[in-house]
Amino acid sequence: MAVDEKDRLGNKLRDAERAREDQYFAEQDRKLVEKLRSAKQHEVDAAIKDATHMRCPKCGTRLEQRAHHGVSVDECPSCHGVWLGKGELDMIGGRETDSWIARWLRREFEKPEGA
Repeated sequence: MAVDEKDRLGNKLRDAERAREDQYFAEQDRKLVEKLRSAKQHEVDAAIKDATHMRCPKCGTRLEQRAHHGVSVDECPSCHGVWLGKGELDMIGGRETDSWIARWLRREFEKPEGA
């Protein structure tokens, strides 16, 4: 085996080692960038949630909590929209007996005869 051939094999081994090292560090960089993107996305989501919390979905005005017949509802002072949570809707619905909405709800959710 000639000296020249021995050096070529050594160079090939060093090149392969460098390639594996470059690949390892590229993978580490990719993981770090992904981690940073994830953290940034979490910050953006939190900022959006904070900016839209208690805002009117129709016009964007800050909602105000008001008591209507003993039930706390979220009302928009600008467009006068009213938003209810499930518990608030149940409370209002439980009180209604002869209103048009109560009659409509009974008709909609009444079990058909024979069922």
